[in-house]
Amino acid sequence: MEALNQTLFLLINASAQPNSDVVALAMLFGEYAIWLVPATLVLGWLRGNDTLRQRLIEASASALLALLAAQIIGVMWPHPRPFMIGLGHTLIVHGADSSFPSDHLTFCWAVAFSLLMHPEARRAGSVLALIGLPMAWARIYIGVHFPFDIVGAALVSGISAWLCALTGRWFAAPVVRAAMIAYRPLFAPLIRRGWVTR
Repeated sequence: MEALNQTLFLLINASAQPNSDVVALAMLFGEYAIWLVPATLVLGWLRGNDTLRQRLIEASASALLALLAAQIIGVMWPHPRPFMIGLGHTLIVHGADSSFPSDHLTFCWAVAFSLLMHPEARRAGSVLALIGLPMAWARIYIGVHFPFDIVGAALVSGISAWLCALTGRWFAAPVVRAAMIAYRPLFAPLIRRGWVTR
C-alpha cells in the first residue's frame, strides 16, 4: 500500500521546474482556501436563523472532533511527510510532523459533511466539499501530503460528521441559546440596520 501511496504522490506532485501559474493555483488552494471554512461559519451565523446556527454549531463540533481524532492518529501512527523521506518536490516550508490524515482536509470536510446532512445547510456544505477537491490536489502538488492522507481525512471527517449528526440535537440548540444572550446585545446596532440577522 505504501508503494502505491508513493507512486500516486509522484504522479501528482510538482516537477523540478513547475509552471508558475500552476504553482500559484496550488498555493491558492493549498494554503489560503482553508479560510473559506471559518468564513462560511461566521457568515452563516451572522446572516442565518437559529436553525441554521444550530447546524453551524454541529459543524463546528464535527471539525473539533475530527481534528482531535487526527491528532490522536498522528501520535499513535506517525507517518512521515514526503519531504521527510526525500520524496518528490516541496514548494513550501512545513513542520516535520505526521502527515496522516491531512489537517486541512479534515477541517474542511468535517464542516462540509456535517452541513451536507441538513437541507437548510446543504448548499454551503456542497460548496465546501467541492473546494476540498482542488485543496486535496494542491496539498499533494506542493509536496506536504500523500494521497492516502487525503483519503484518511475524508474517513475521519465523515465519521465525525455522522457522530455529531447523531448527537447534535442534545447540544446544538442549548449552545445557540446561550450564545444569543451575548450576540444580540453586542450586535444590536447591526441587527437594527439589517446588516446581520437577529
